[in-house]
Amino acid sequence: QVQLVESGGGLVQAGDSLRLSCAGSSAMSAMGWFRQSPGKERQFVSAIRWSGGSTYYADSAKGRFTIARDNAKNTGYLQMNSLKPEDTAVYYCAAAALGWSPEDLRSSHEYHYWGQGTQVTVSS
Repeated sequence: QVQLVESGGGLVQAGDSLRLSCAGSSAMSAMGWFRQSPGKERQFVSAIRWSGGSTYYADSAKGRFTIARDNAKNTGYLQMNSLKPEDTAVYYCAAAALGWSPEDLRSSHEYHYWGQGTQVTVSS
């Protein structure tokens, strides 16, 4: 089992920034970020292809969030700026295994491994 270790969550005020990290232990074909609030479905936030670095963003994240990767460290990052109260959720990173060619990185079904989640709380 590939372990994904997330960090960087916390309690911030609206307008502040957070940088989430997701450290893996093996090569990945892609990494995605999803979030979930109580009583709501898990929703896509952002994703990046490990080879080539193509990026994808949910409409709610576009212009505020930036996803990046460090191939040497097998680590992905999600820089979140201009945070809003509606961004409050548990954020999960996910990885698609090497050798897998995900078609739609916005779908949680494309990922094989998941992190434990990190809480992001944005106060108004």
